[in-house]
Amino acid sequence: MFEHSTEKGSVWVTLKRSSLKSKVQRNKMKTAGEPLDYRCLIRATNGKKTISTSVGAKDHQKFQASYATILKAHMTALKKRERKDKKKAADATTNKKDGESSKKRPKKV
Repeated sequence: MFEHSTEKGSVWVTLKRSSLKSKVQRNKMKTAGEPLDYRCLIRATNGKKTISTSVGAKDHQKFQASYATILKAHMTALKKRERKDKKKAADATTNKKDGESSKKRPKKV
């Protein structure tokens, strides 16, 4: 999915905690005192195609490592952000801390 969207497009990835049980089943398990096994539900979509998977607690570290590798490999299509001059940015933050701002605001009446 990342390879198809390198030139144009976006990929949205969502992570959500899920027990993969219905609400009624979860309530029955809570009242019975049974422990709930929560998993991580991962969904990825590019607007046309959607894929999803469920990852358990044991496999979470392994999944995160491989997901980070994929993200690093496909971040080349991002545009570089224009950064302000470091001196100007430092001066602006010190002025804000002192209570002075470079722009004067009109007083409210």
